[in-house]
Amino acid sequence: MSVLLFVLGIVLVALGLGVSIALHELGHLLPAKRFGVKVTQYMIGFGPTVRSWRRGETEYGLKAIPLGGYIRMIGMYPPHKGEPEGTVREDSTGMFQQLADEAKEYESSQYGPEDAHRTFVALSVPRKLVVMLGGPVMNLLIATVLMTVLACGIGMPEVTPRVQSVSQCVLPADAAADASCAGEQEAPAMAAGIRPGDEILRIDGAEISTWDDVTAAVRAAGGREIDVVVERDGERLDLTATPILDDRPVYAADGSAETDENGDYVTEEVGFLGVSGTPALVRQSPLEVPGMVGSAFVGTAKVVVTLPVRLYDVAVAAFGSGERDPNGPVGVVGVSRLAGEIVAADEPGFALQQKVASLISMLASLNMALFVFNLVPLLPLDGGHVLGALIEGVRRAFARLRGRPDPGPVDMSRMLPLTNAVALLFIGMTVLLIYADVVNPITLF
Repeated sequence: MSVLLFVLGIVLVALGLGVSIALHELGHLLPAKRFGVKVTQYMIGFGPTVRSWRRGETEYGLKAIPLGGYIRMIGMYPPHKGEPEGTVREDSTGMFQQLADEAKEYESSQYGPEDAHRTFVALSVPRKLVVMLGGPVMNLLIATVLMTVLACGIGMPEVTPRVQSVSQCVLPADAAADASCAGEQEAPAMAAGIRPGDEILRIDGAEISTWDDVTAAVRAAGGREIDVVVERDGERLDLTATPILDDRPVYAADGSAETDENGDYVTEEVGFLGVSGTPALVRQSPLEVPGMVGSAFVGTAKVVVTLPVRLYDVAVAAFGSGERDPNGPVGVVGVSRLAGEIVAADEPGFALQQKVASLISMLASLNMALFVFNLVPLLPLDGGHVLGALIEGVRRAFARLRGRPDPGPVDMSRMLPLTNAVALLFIGMTVLLIYADVVNPITLF
């Protein structure tokens, strides 16, 4: 594995993730400025500032820890009602109330009365939702664009009707991979003269366009003679084959072989020809993209919903001898390692096109994860502010129905204790994933 190529993979995915984060924050910034909110900072990363510059009233910059980003809008919390700006209430009781009061006082100190109408809390509920959903929706758009490029421009992995290999004989479904053909019946495809490289065009009168067409036609033709039309070196050949009836595994919708409670393959008696198709990247119709996006969303949502269990499994694997779930959560170190492996891989059938497709797929998955994860209704995630805006809208609607005064914006400063607790959990999750990615990493090759 080339070290330079490995490093190149890390750099490429880091740049892609950095651009995704920058566009996420831009999704917040643009509507906020459009609605007149004063945005004082637009930062990529956390921690100490590496470089910054000012454009108008906003400071733009890069920070030392590239694990996220943020924009700072004035007036995220409502000021105390009926009290002068910059004063601290003397009747604050309890640590949590004092924490909320201090946060509100700090927010109020960042702007004067002339900017009170330009605060985030002064926005209407619909505008608050647009600002807070702008970031996640930007990640969804990025994921959709990347999936479109992947599916329609490069292609998705499929098994094509071009013959990759032809079985020499008929072996039992549970035979070992290196089993000998001695004394076994010659495979129908071999007997019919089908050879590697042939493009299967027709089987038993049915037109063939996908490998699923081949499988369906062959399985339905067991025990009888059928016509097979192939193209070899630009020439069409009419062949005759007799698929035998044989016990073959039953495959689930996801392509995996079904097993019973004992772990044995579930089989059925179907036609067997003895050919395998050629894996390739096949371009898809743009109409396939919405389904891909939907499947990616559902799969990512399942991961997020079951995250506590999955993190427990990661901890068991990291501190024990278990194996990591290849479909489980991965930290920034793991993502970087996988990207390095992809670019540096020297595997048969994994050329430049496959590498580019894998990197694009990885970035699309990361953006889908950012979209779904930020919708979780907990602060400091965007979903927490979305929930607050929705509650505010419901409160105001009920007040109007009852003829009562406007209750005003929801005071999200009261959620600061929970916000800090969630932030600590996120830090703990990040540390766990980094540790697991170092001591028990997920690898591709």
